[in-house]
Amino acid sequence: MIRAVIFDFGNVLCTVDILRFVQNLCAQTGRPADTIRQGIHASASLIKEYETGLISSDDFFMRVNALTGLTLSQEEFRTAYCNIFSPIAPTFALIHALKPRYALGLLSNTNPWHFECAIRPVEVFPLFDAVTLSYVVKAMKPAEAIYRDMLRKLSVEPDACVYIDDIRENVDAAEHLGMHGILYTSHEYLLAQLASAGVSAPVAFPSNFH
Repeated sequence: MIRAVIFDFGNVLCTVDILRFVQNLCAQTGRPADTIRQGIHASASLIKEYETGLISSDDFFMRVNALTGLTLSQEEFRTAYCNIFSPIAPTFALIHALKPRYALGLLSNTNPWHFECAIRPVEVFPLFDAVTLSYVVKAMKPAEAIYRDMLRKLSVEPDACVYIDDIRENVDAAEHLGMHGILYTSHEYLLAQLASAGVSAPVAFPSNFH
């Protein structure tokens, strides 16, 4: 019997638009998009360090600025970096509908800025019974440790959990631990897979959802 449903954040609760980050930086600096994209690509290892909690927000900002040749203030950069998320309304509605019957978990590879600016403010955040963040536990999906942290917080066995993510590798890791994994491709597919796992999930939006 399923007792808990665990959600990824990016592209499951909210879409993530990296192009918007590039556009934000272009608008603020006047630099060509290709130059900024190349700088972001060069910063990939820094992003991983930041999301694993190995470097601070200050260090991340200074090192990315140096790699990209940007001259933004930290607040300008932070605003551009965080303004890349948009709510996926059907997932929000689903969380509201599941809450009375299941324990809910949020499991995300993320960093302090994205958590404070994008994750914590979403209106469904208070509905989660447990939250596991990569930069806090210093492990990123698909590492086993981050899933174990969530299972410990929820006090459930893996086979009593459904895990939802948009990245196959992360779903596979959850399944390897014994969870019921669902690769998020659309809301309709998600509902069908939840039903297949024995989770009662209404198709319609709750009447009080806005």
